[in-house]
Amino acid sequence: MAKYSLRSTLLLFPALVFAASLTSCNTEDTEEFVSPQLRTSVDYTKLTDTTIYAGFFVDNDKKSTVDLTNGSNRLLQFRAINTYNGTAVGTGAALDSTVLKNMFANTGSPFSGTLSALNTSGVNLRSVTASSLATDAEKEKERRTIEAGFGAIATASRSVSATAAEGKAGKLGTYLVDARGIEWAQIIQKGLIGGFQMDYISNVLLSDNNLNLNNTTLVAGKNYTQLEQNWDEMYGILTANPIYGAKATTTSSGESFIGAYIWEYNKEDFPKIYPALLKGRAAIVNNDLATLKAQATLIRTAMERAVANAALGYLGKWKTGTTDAARAHAIGEGLGFIYSLRFAKINGADATFSDSVLNNLINTAPNGFWGLTNTKIEVASAAIRTKFSIVG
Repeated sequence: MAKYSLRSTLLLFPALVFAASLTSCNTEDTEEFVSPQLRTSVDYTKLTDTTIYAGFFVDNDKKSTVDLTNGSNRLLQFRAINTYNGTAVGTGAALDSTVLKNMFANTGSPFSGTLSALNTSGVNLRSVTASSLATDAEKEKERRTIEAGFGAIATASRSVSATAAEGKAGKLGTYLVDARGIEWAQIIQKGLIGGFQMDYISNVLLSDNNLNLNNTTLVAGKNYTQLEQNWDEMYGILTANPIYGAKATTTSSGESFIGAYIWEYNKEDFPKIYPALLKGRAAIVNNDLATLKAQATLIRTAMERAVANAALGYLGKWKTGTTDAARAHAIGEGLGFIYSLRFAKINGADATFSDSVLNNLINTAPNGFWGLTNTKIEVASAAIRTKFSIVG
């Protein structure tokens, strides 16, 4: 049995940093009072699919009030972890779990080359992953689950030149798996989609508590309120594009991570996201809380639906896969999304639900992927459909 089993990993975690109160995004900033209303009201009808988010919102002196830096830097850190994990298969390199942990926490100057500025960005992924959870113990448990994945993929990477089989780590096709057939690169990526992107955006930045932040006070030395900055940070985490979704084609989202999976697994809501991003930011300018909350709810619901549909989609791909490589890759993605369902709070999901699906699906089988059956897949799929009211 592998050193890092899904059971030991996905049942671990909890606690750390980040205050559940959303004002805490930039705790180093102090505030100064400015009389309301800060900006000239925005006419919602002037927002279009071609409106450039970062260029549209300005103060009365036409100076931009948008700052995507924190969100964009966190998205770059996520991308760097994902890229590093891919080097094992891409180059045959053995991975170092310490490097991954340092990237996750942004300690020890782990970023280099064109990304070296991230080392002094003042932001990291670890402190905001699972940051909506109630206790430090719960937060730390989830963060350690992600970090256990770093150890697991590093161990598997030492067998990258071998052909994997039941009880033997190595490559299945082009995918690196451990001795239980688990593709940890997918567990880590999809786990961060849920634990970092969905939880921080949906349950922290867009929580009711934070949408009610004072919007008449500029952050000291900045040209935005904390509420404006929270919305901008959310935008930067969701997409690196000036217009979310503008690069989508019939075959590609033009986005990454959660932004891409909304396109792939929530076609209905995908075209509604960018208008909601613009309208929500305009509602902040207008001090229009009702409209702001409506946009936040749309975005939060869309992300949860995408993650649930993705979990179901990859369980289905395991069933239709025609090779061990295809099935292992599918279940790796599926397991990561099922783990992430614990952060789908609008639908009432939590760690208990997520762990129960994982336990019945794979954690109780010592041979992991190699012990999967159609019945186990169908039981997991039924549980997800019921929890998320998905028909079909």
